[in-house]
Amino acid sequence: MRRVILLLLLVLLFSCQLYRPTQPTTVRVGVLPILDVLPIYVAEAQGYFPKELKLEIIPVASAAERDQLMSAGQLDVVVNDLLSVALYNKEKPTVLVVRTARAATPSFPQFYILASPKSEIRKVEDLKGIAIGISEATIIQYVTERLLQAEGLKPEEIKEVPVPRIPDRMAALSSGDLKAATLPDPMALLAMQQGARLILDDSRYPFYSLSVYSFRKAFVQEHPEAVRAFLLAIEKAVKDINSDKGRWAGLLVEKKLVPPALSGSYTIPDFPLASVPKKEQWDDVINWAMKKGLIQTRLAYEESVKAEFLPK
Repeated sequence: MRRVILLLLLVLLFSCQLYRPTQPTTVRVGVLPILDVLPIYVAEAQGYFPKELKLEIIPVASAAERDQLMSAGQLDVVVNDLLSVALYNKEKPTVLVVRTARAATPSFPQFYILASPKSEIRKVEDLKGIAIGISEATIIQYVTERLLQAEGLKPEEIKEVPVPRIPDRMAALSSGDLKAATLPDPMALLAMQQGARLILDDSRYPFYSLSVYSFRKAFVQEHPEAVRAFLLAIEKAVKDINSDKGRWAGLLVEKKLVPPALSGSYTIPDFPLASVPKKEQWDDVINWAMKKGLIQTRLAYEESVKAEFLPK
């Protein structure tokens, strides 16, 4: 009998030594103070991220800081755009697009080409040969050129001047130092509130404008279920936002996703349900980037965009 008890104790002790509680997977999320990241904050507030995920939200002040941290392996997922992904992957695929974060719609533009209140510009044709303030080698430049070309301007008629920081671009537009500039929502709405005139936005050409959730490829390979769980939480948050936009006005202000001057008047846009960018959208960005000399080789859609992690 003693032998049986001793044997049972040994088995129990051995089993306890073998057991190790499953540690949650840490997901380091780099977030800019932009509207596109609202679903992340909503999912966090609603408790949609499962206990198996340990979410670590890391605020970043600029796209440059975001990209630097991502390249150094200090972030696992970011909200960026297809051009940014192409630049990450120009040597080899290191970042994977797993979901569309935000896209322009007929009711909710994402980018605006504005004229200074001190200029005589009233229509697209007036922009011929006019230096438009942009952020060079970014989605802002890509969208600016594509929108103007869609409206009939020839490449040689489109002139641009680099003004990387949005506050500087807005100030120059307001003062008249810039006759025109491209700005993202919601800063464009603030500029219009201050007198800037709308010349063109991407609501007529939504093909060109979207942001995406991008994971490090190494993280996806090591933690595919964590990626799926993250996207499921985002999906729930998106549905919450779209069904009751007014509910999240306080969160917008708390997280500084809209300028204080727009607090109370800003309408949250519709966020897209589970989807990834189309191959045609990716290819167009690649064509533009190659023509600009930003990348040297054509990057395959299938190596950078993955739909398999979306909620079914």
